[in-house]
Parts: sequence; C-alpha cells; structure tokens
Amino acid sequence: QDKEKLEICKLNDPPSAETVKNMIKYARNVIEEFRRAKHYKYILCLTLTPLVELLEICELSLGKMGAVFEDSNVYMLHMMYQAMGVCLYVQDWEGALCYGQKIIRPYRKHYPSYSLNVASMWLKLGRLYMTLKNRTAGVKALKRAIAIMEVAHGKDHPYISEIKKELEDH
Repeated sequence: QDKEKLEICKLNDPPSAETVKNMIKYARNVIEEFRRAKHYKYILCLTLTPLVELLEICELSLGKMGAVFEDSNVYMLHMMYQAMGVCLYVQDWEGALCYGQKIIRPYRKHYPSYSLNVASMWLKLGRLYMTLKNRTAGVKALKRAIAIMEVAHGKDHPYISEIKKELEDH
C-alpha cells in the first residue's frame, strides 16, 4: 500500500526521482510549517484573517504538490484535511464539502472497510450535505457512516443512536 499512499502524477514525462524526493521534503516541511502556524494563529489570534492565511498555506502547498503527487498521496490528503478543517472552522461549508469529496475516495482505498477514519469523513460529509440542503446526499453519507460504526462500535452504541436521530430530525 505504500506505493498507493505515495502515488505520483501519471504524466507523459514522469517526474525524476530527485523531483519526487524534493517534493516529499517540501511536503514534510510545509506540514510542519502549517502545524506551527496553526498553533500560533489559534492560540494568539482571534480574527478570521490568520485563518485565511492558514487556508492559503494549504492551497498553495496543494497546488505545488499537485504538480507531482496524485490527490490520493498521503501528503496531499493531509493538506486537504487541514484545509477542510479551516473551512469548517470559518463556516465555509461549500469549501469544506469540496475538500471532503476529494478526500473520501482515497480514504476508502487506504483504510480498511470498517475504519472509523472513513466513518468520520462520511459523517462530516453527511452533515455538510444536510447543512447545504442536499438531503439525498446527506442521508446517503450518514447511512454509510452508520454502517461502518455499527460494525466498529456495535449497533447499540449511543453515538449511532444520536446520528439516527439526526437523520429523523432532517
């Protein structure tokens, strides 16, 4: 699975090993830079401007890494997940949904069938769809989350009951 997790863009002229190595180094550095910036901006700043800067870090790094890495690459997924988190925090539901939709397919490929990481992403997508008044997609995503969680936690888990109630209320 490592090959899938570090997937490189399929281009007519594939990137050199050196280019890939440099991009991995860049990705690791930008992830660390984002962590530091996120910590600093969340702790010390109360305005939306720093959050917009965090989203810019994500978008710029995704653009640069996207020239070498596929969206299913773990470095791309990490930055998309961070971007989704910032979008959720600033209540940019459409932006968060866009990132979530890009994340879910690779998650389903990288994680086991009954992974709570996948369930969590389906749950987020379901709630975003519901918020954006796309009930059909929301119900479908929430049911996928429930199906995974029933295997992982058991059908009687209180969290599953809570999500089922959410479905009934919509």
